[in-house]
Amino acid sequence: MRKLPELLCPAGDMAALQAAVDGGADAVYFGGVDFNARKNAANFDVEGMREAIKLAHAYGVKVYVTQNTLCFDREIKAYLSAAESAIFAGADALIVADIGGASEIKKRFPDCELHASTQMSGHNVAAAIKMAEMGMSRMVCAREMSFEDIKTFTLNSPIEAEVFVHGALCVCHSGQCLFSSLVGGRSGNRGECAQPCRLPYSGGYPLSLKDNSLALHICELIECGVASLKIEGRMKSPEYVRDVTRIYRRLLDEGRQASGGEMRDLAEIFSRGGFTDGYFTGRINKSMLGVRSDEDKRSTRELEPFNGMTRKIPIDLSVRIVKGEPCRVTMSSGTKTFEYVSDIVPENAINQPLTYESVKKQMTKFGSTPYEVREFSLELDGKVMLPVSVLNRLRRETAEAFSGDGEQTEPRVVEAELSIPQAKALKLSTASFAFPEQITEAAKEYFDIRFLPLDKYSKKANGVSFPAVIFDSEREKVKSMLAEAKKRGAEYALVGNLGHIELAKELGFRIYADFRLNIANNSSAAKAEELGFEGYVISPELSLPQARDMKGAKLALVYGRVPLMLLEKCVGKELGGCDKCNAGRIALRDRRGAEFPVLREWEHRSVIYNSLPTCMSDKQGLLEKNSLLGRHFIFSVETAAECDKVISAFVSSQPVDGAVRRMGNQ
Repeated sequence: MRKLPELLCPAGDMAALQAAVDGGADAVYFGGVDFNARKNAANFDVEGMREAIKLAHAYGVKVYVTQNTLCFDREIKAYLSAAESAIFAGADALIVADIGGASEIKKRFPDCELHASTQMSGHNVAAAIKMAEMGMSRMVCAREMSFEDIKTFTLNSPIEAEVFVHGALCVCHSGQCLFSSLVGGRSGNRGECAQPCRLPYSGGYPLSLKDNSLALHICELIECGVASLKIEGRMKSPEYVRDVTRIYRRLLDEGRQASGGEMRDLAEIFSRGGFTDGYFTGRINKSMLGVRSDEDKRSTRELEPFNGMTRKIPIDLSVRIVKGEPCRVTMSSGTKTFEYVSDIVPENAINQPLTYESVKKQMTKFGSTPYEVREFSLELDGKVMLPVSVLNRLRRETAEAFSGDGEQTEPRVVEAELSIPQAKALKLSTASFAFPEQITEAAKEYFDIRFLPLDKYSKKANGVSFPAVIFDSEREKVKSMLAEAKKRGAEYALVGNLGHIELAKELGFRIYADFRLNIANNSSAAKAEELGFEGYVISPELSLPQARDMKGAKLALVYGRVPLMLLEKCVGKELGGCDKCNAGRIALRDRRGAEFPVLREWEHRSVIYNSLPTCMSDKQGLLEKNSLLGRHFIFSVETAAECDKVISAFVSSQPVDGAVRRMGNQ
């Protein structure tokens, strides 16, 4: 029989952590004050983190600290300091999302266990191989992976698989959402998401998904060898955490799927019109959509208040109090046995010698600690005495020692310099086109590298844009098409995922890193260079001064509607059908009347683009002054004539009508 997966539960604050432990969690995850993707949760300061980890460890529960946001260059010291605090507080692993930040942590703390956050967009075995090379031991799988792809992953991955089994679903692939950042000024990649996907568009809620629940698939997850089942909810109440954890604990322990009653219980705890397992089962359709309605709120039952922990750890306690010797206490629980030898030596009794009853009374008073004495034994020799206060001290010191205090070895720390890319600055113009007809003669002359999507590749281009997602079930088809594009003249590849690098190299492409890799600091740029990229597109979230400070072969995004969301669930099917979606004739309209074009990307994925293009055509002197010589353009719904107009504007350094967004709000 396979080993049960770990049950990993959220802890937005100390009460939620206690609720998770009380509900039966094997591990919990929470964030520090900075660099975590749930900035609006209560989170933990350094002292709170120490106390939380101490409590969890007392129950044998592991703690993973989230450090899963992008990090800018001027924050890198604070980022590493936050990692150090978590490591020295006793965290069992850090969950990381920034490839440069992760590399810097691993250099300095080589024994630190790193888990690749879902924000890293890991979705195939090849990504796991790269992550293993970077020193990571686990990948948090993309929520969009089907059961078949998860099964392939667990059979072939060199690292563990962690799978979300319950909680809120982002409609966009994690790590690929810029909607809240570029439209609302609150970055999802920095833990400040304003949840634009929950708002109405085009008269409905086409981006709001029901919560995920795989409670009906527990047996499949156990059987395929998933290492950890993760419940989402660091913004949720302790009552939510406790009750959801209890249900999944029961399902795991009993090795079964949820009953109808248990699914109703989960819905009454919290739902958005029910649950979906659409990604897991491959049934990706309109039924996945849901909002938190008034009826949902009414049907949510009044949860029993969480008034503190009730779970206790049964222990066996053996005490030896012998005249002239230090007192000894042996404490056992499960497979763990610990003998504590104190500096307390009993004195000769004058009036009231210790008795079995008096020692047992004090030594079994574990009160608010996690422990509850199951078996007690005492070796008491001679007429000796100890004050009640000393017996209490002996009990406290034993419990603290058993919990691990004083047993931890100091983490190994290595002095290291920050990584900086070594490549020379690029003076290169590159462009991503959505359609072959956008590549005019002017475009061929102006752009050194012209990328087209794989499924629309034409000899007008000399580069191919990799699909943003290539599941293992899609790999052979993609590989065949890429090989054909290579034969037809594609020399370059625009790659946006760790899991696609080796495929590009295997086929002989010269590779450039797309903005989807979220390169926002020089350590990430250096890692991209190490991975074989000849150049990289800077994260669109950087301001002009931040972009200026980036080194190496950088390309600044100087024109285009930035892709805001990458959806596994096709929006086009519901707003006009595949033909219109494929031709760029579909848009989402928000409450203010702004329209966000939607294009089909590889099979039936959708990409939502910004309503207005970024444009720096009349700021080229400023770009040069800030060492931004490499330029990248994105053409999405522009006509061929409009593409030529943009090129002309850059040649003459004139503004483009309607393009109002500028890098760094310059």
